[in-house]
Amino acid sequence: MKTEPIVTSPKDTDPKTDPRLERAREVVRLEAQTIAGLEDRLDERFAAACEEVLQCEGHIVVSGMGKAGLVGQKISATLASTGTPSIFLHPGEALHGDLGRIRSEDVVLAMSNSGETDELNALVPVARRIGAKVIALTGNGESTLAKRADAVLDYGAVEEACPMKLAPTASTTAMLALGDALAMVVLSERGFDREDYALYHPSGSLGRRLMKISEVMRSGDELPLVRGDATVSEVLISMTQTPGRPGAALVVEEGDRLVGIFTDGDLRRLLQEGKREVLDGPVGDVMGRDPKSVSPDQLVEEAKHLMQESKVDQVPVVDESGKAVGLLDVQDLLEIRI
Repeated sequence: MKTEPIVTSPKDTDPKTDPRLERAREVVRLEAQTIAGLEDRLDERFAAACEEVLQCEGHIVVSGMGKAGLVGQKISATLASTGTPSIFLHPGEALHGDLGRIRSEDVVLAMSNSGETDELNALVPVARRIGAKVIALTGNGESTLAKRADAVLDYGAVEEACPMKLAPTASTTAMLALGDALAMVVLSERGFDREDYALYHPSGSLGRRLMKISEVMRSGDELPLVRGDATVSEVLISMTQTPGRPGAALVVEEGDRLVGIFTDGDLRRLLQEGKREVLDGPVGDVMGRDPKSVSPDQLVEEAKHLMQESKVDQVPVVDESGKAVGLLDVQDLLEIRI
């Protein structure tokens, strides 16, 4: 049976009555209702699936045909990026030799809306003979797939958003939501935190923001440390001769304990006030005292927020004893595109 085509609307059509927009709203509403209905279906079966993943000593091998397989690839990627080793295995390829990718310590997450996908139901018995556990993600809790699984994530029968009720739409949305729920519960149970996330995301803006300050800060020969009795002129020479020419020097006392900071901005303000005599005076008299600081183990993102809130271009890095161990300059953040 043919579906009625959507009549093309002129640009000035009221958005409230535009048939294209109304069809789109129907799709969004239906898929939203599908996800909302999943909350009441979360029970001991979901908890059992989480336990299988948590106890897995190998990989979570995600498998599915067609659209379910595409969703499965995303779920596998989410698991892998949040601390749970995972690979995607196409069931058709698996039946032609790739079953060798499955090991006895693995858990297979088999995805099928009907639970009667031939390739998947041929894969599961072999996976079990290998010794792997099986979790079924399906819309049919009474299906062949569900009956062969050790744990079942059953989202129930759903109405597809397709006008013909055929194309996978709401069902794949349900799969994705349950897969995300599984991954996020496991993440929480394992105590996976921001530092762990940074380890698995070294590139891109996310990874850069989650770098530790120790990976970016200036230290060693690039860190200008001066005493409070050094003249401002001597401090400026030290800053100029330091590799990278930082815009600040850290003022320290015995044991390199931080007591202050002197920046290019401080010098400009003093000169604008006509206080040229400060060039021959001790930097301890004009330095910024008790400056805000960060630790080497903090994230670069935290330092960025501190610099923005305090309206400063440099921030000292100190260890737990208060010893100056580094300097973070706004230019360092720009270089790593933060």
